[in-house]
Amino acid sequence: MYQSRWTVSFLAVKVFIESLLWVPGRAGSGRGPGGQPAAELRLALWNTERKRRNDSGRPLCVQVGGTGRRTAHASIAPMSAAPPQPAPPGPGALPTVPPGGSVATGSQNDPLAALADRCVQCGLCLPACPTYGHDRLEAESPRGRIALARAWALDTIPATAASDAHLDHCLGCRSCEAVCPAGVEYGRLLVAARSRQRERRPAGWRQRLAERLAARPRALAAGLAMYRAAYPLLPAAARPLPRPPGRVRALPHRAAASTARVSLFVGCVAEAYEAPLRAALARLCGGLGIELDIAPGQGCCGALHEHAGDTAAAAALAARNRVAFAGRGSVLSLASGCHDSLRRALGDGAHATDALAFVAERAGALRWRRTPQRVALHLPCTQRNVVKSVPALRRLLAAVPGLEVVELDAGFGCCGASGTQMLTEPARAAEYRAPLLAQFERSGATRLLSANVGCRLHFANAIAAPVLHPLEFLAECLDDGFAPG
Repeated sequence: MYQSRWTVSFLAVKVFIESLLWVPGRAGSGRGPGGQPAAELRLALWNTERKRRNDSGRPLCVQVGGTGRRTAHASIAPMSAAPPQPAPPGPGALPTVPPGGSVATGSQNDPLAALADRCVQCGLCLPACPTYGHDRLEAESPRGRIALARAWALDTIPATAASDAHLDHCLGCRSCEAVCPAGVEYGRLLVAARSRQRERRPAGWRQRLAERLAARPRALAAGLAMYRAAYPLLPAAARPLPRPPGRVRALPHRAAASTARVSLFVGCVAEAYEAPLRAALARLCGGLGIELDIAPGQGCCGALHEHAGDTAAAAALAARNRVAFAGRGSVLSLASGCHDSLRRALGDGAHATDALAFVAERAGALRWRRTPQRVALHLPCTQRNVVKSVPALRRLLAAVPGLEVVELDAGFGCCGASGTQMLTEPARAAEYRAPLLAQFERSGATRLLSANVGCRLHFANAIAAPVLHPLEFLAECLDDGFAPG
C-alpha cells in the first residue's frame, strides 16, 4: 500500500512539474515546427538551471513565461532527481540525452556558455520578442534560443535542422536587450551562436550570394544595373527587391559659408539605392555650412556577414573601412542597420555619427516651409535599440510646420526585413510586415518614412506610395529658396 501511495505521489509531482515546464505551441499542441516536442527545450532549461544552482547554492528554480503575460516557477529541492524526460522524438525532432547519460560534456569555460549564463530566465524578454509574438513557441524566444545555444556549447543536446531553424528565425532586433534586467548581451550571443552554426553548416545560397556581392562593390553595381534593366520583364516572384533608381542629379541648394567638413559612409546596397538620399543630405548639410566628403576605398560595413556568423569576412570589411576613414574625424552613417558595425570598425581613427542626430543637433540653423501633409513613420529596430536616435528624429519632424506624423506601431515590433531575411525567408518576412502595411493603409498617409535601407526596400516592394528616408523628406521641406525636391 505504501509503495502504491508513493508511486501515485511521485507521478502527481512529476505531472505538476512538467505542467509548469510545459512550453506553449500552436493550438496547444506543445510541439514546434515539424512536430518537434518541446521536451528538448525543457531539458536544456533544466540543465541551465541545474548548473546555476550548483554555482550559487540556491534552490533550483525553472521559470517559464507562458503567453508572456504570466510567469510561473517551481522550486525543486533534490538535485539528485532526474530532469523531465522528453517524449519519444517524432519526425524531425531534436535528439536528446538519454536517461542517465551525460548532460554536459563541453567546457564550462566556453565563451558562448558564459554569455548564456547571464540569462536568469525571467521571461521579461518574451513580450518584446517579435518571433515569440509571431510563433508563440518558447524556442522562438530569446530565452529559448539562449538555452539552446548554451546546450549546444556544452554538448547537452546535439544541433539538428529543427533546432537550427529557431536560430535562423531570430531577426536580430535586440528588443530583448532593451528590457533585460540581467544585461544579457544578446547581440553578441547571437553572433557567437551563428558563428558556431556556420562552422558545421554552410549558409544557404541566397545568403552566400548576398555576402559575396556586398563585399565586391563592382560586382554588386553590375548586378544591380542588370537587375534594373531587366526589372520590367521579370515576374513578381523574381523581384525580391524594388527597382534601383537611375541617375540622380544633385539637388539645387544654397550653401552657407563652409565651416566644417564631414565624411559620409555609403555602404554596399545603399550605394545603388540611396543616391537620392545622398543628394538630400548634401542639400541639408549645405544649409548648415557643412561640406560632405566621400572617402575612396570604403565598402560594406560587414553587418550582413557578421549577423550570419561569418565573423572573419566581417572583420576584413571592418579593416578596410578603418583604413579608408582613418583620421577623417566624423563619419556620417545614413542606415541605422550599418551604424553599429561602422562604429566598432572605425575604432579610435574616426567617429561614426548617425546622420539624423547630426542634423538634429544643428537644425536651429535651418528653416522649414509649411508642409500640410500626413506621413507615416516607421521606427526600425536598429534605430530604437542600437542607434537610439528616435528622439532626434521626432524633434526634426516636429519642427516642420503643418506636418502630421503617424507612427506605425502595429504588429510584432519588427517589419521582418532583418538584413537578408527578407530574401532567405520571404514568407515569414511578409507576415511580420503585413500589420504595418495595414496600419499604413488605414492612416491616410501619403508617404512612409524609415531610417534603415533594408526596411525601406522591404516596404517599397509591397506598396506603391513613396518610401523615403526621413532626411530625404526633410530636404523637400527645407525653405532655402528652391522648390521642393
